[in-house]
Amino acid sequence: MKRTVALAAIWLVFAGAGLEALVVGLIFVPIAVGLSLRLVPDGIPVRLGAVAGLLPRFIAQSVIGGIDVARRAFDPRLPIDPGWIEVPVALPDGGRVALGGELSLMPGTLAAGSVGNRLLVHVLDRKQDVAAAIRHEEERLWQTTGARRGGASTGGPPKDTEGSR
Repeated sequence: MKRTVALAAIWLVFAGAGLEALVVGLIFVPIAVGLSLRLVPDGIPVRLGAVAGLLPRFIAQSVIGGIDVARRAFDPRLPIDPGWIEVPVALPDGGRVALGGELSLMPGTLAAGSVGNRLLVHVLDRKQDVAAAIRHEEERLWQTTGARRGGASTGGPPKDTEGSR
């Protein structure tokens, strides 16, 4: 019930209270609730203060990343080295989805799924230490959920670094 109210409130903030927005919201809010239950089960706690703490850094990194991508695109030498990397992550399935979604919204990276506990990420520059940045964001997500690490499904933070694909 809390999710439904929260997602409906978010819908109203972004779409407004017009008749068309309400009708569309009646369709999409239940879909969003179903997806959120599937991706973030009730057993995974979420600390709202920690989630709010992620936003300023996410916005700042998005702006910095956008400027970097524009700089590279307009540079006559086109300083890019695109390719795939695999980064081991210890987050459970829903957490990997959240991490992948966050990375895909940031310029220069695109999460394309996972194989086992390894996140597949396309990057604009393989020379940059993108894996370290991903591990940093993973740690921030651990702090956001407050979930316990360990067990067969999460295994704690991975020791392995990245591998080229």
